[in-house]
Amino acid sequence: MVSALEVRAVGRSFRTRSGTVEALREVTFSAEGGEVLGLLGLNGAGKTTLIKVISTLLLPTSGSVRVDGVDVVTGTRQVRSRLSVVFGGEQGLYGRLSGRDNARFFGTLSGLDHRLLDRRAAEVIAMVALDKVADRPVETYSRGMKQRLHLAIGLMAAPKLLMLDEPSIGLDPIEADRLRRVIGELAAGSAGYRPCILLTSHYLRDIEDLADRVAILQGGKITHDLPLKELLRRAGSAAVVTVSVRGDEPVRPDGDAERSGVRLVDAQPAGAGMWTARYEVARWEPATLTELARRWPHGEIADVRVEPVGLEQVFRDLSEGAGR
Repeated sequence: MVSALEVRAVGRSFRTRSGTVEALREVTFSAEGGEVLGLLGLNGAGKTTLIKVISTLLLPTSGSVRVDGVDVVTGTRQVRSRLSVVFGGEQGLYGRLSGRDNARFFGTLSGLDHRLLDRRAAEVIAMVALDKVADRPVETYSRGMKQRLHLAIGLMAAPKLLMLDEPSIGLDPIEADRLRRVIGELAAGSAGYRPCILLTSHYLRDIEDLADRVAILQGGKITHDLPLKELLRRAGSAAVVTVSVRGDEPVRPDGDAERSGVRLVDAQPAGAGMWTARYEVARWEPATLTELARRWPHGEIADVRVEPVGLEQVFRDLSEGAGR
């Protein structure tokens, strides 16, 4: 079976005045049709370079990349017909044209048969829920609508590989949720097929909501490549509980308490006889609630907040660990 994306031992170096910089080193991974692969990395980790190599904008110094079985170096034109790259932001659209005409125009540039343009434009515009405004000038669209139009344009040629680079950047929470819902439907097959989706985002909610797998790029190398659920299980805790109490200082930990899976992270006076304490909870079970109640200060509870530990905390811990 041919993988939608296959990256094998890819390296990419650049010559500078001070010497050679290795942006990518022995990067290896693959992804299949219908899979959403989240690609994470701090600034400077090599994500942009990798995206450019996959999308044929840069040649790899070593190794190989294949999209739907076609090598990006020897089959550049075929690869470009098999993938689409959608960037976050408002640039790249023609404001005076309608959404439908933008889709038709870019479909023409991608080589789509002119006899299919109208039907395909209608299909992809409906997929991203812009059919009611398809004939309005794009300059009247909101930022979120423009981003969904970018996605529709990226789908015109039914790519085997859909690369989404910071798709929700600059969007308000409602528009970001709407965009994530559309991407999730695409992954589930709303387009009539299930493209492989490579998703990069600094907004980890995108990755957490959509990705089946997460690859972490650090210093030009893939350091982790795991199913999302497995990566989340690597967190040292299940949640952080923050309690604000008017009363005594929280009970400090002891050995038995540590074994219960509850750890006092910090406790700070908040003025007017108030204390705020943060606890890490390793796992949820009846003993956890008993231990939390034992540790809380005696007095009037003003506020309790429970925040599940998500990908952001895991990514931070892994990044900090790699830097030590």
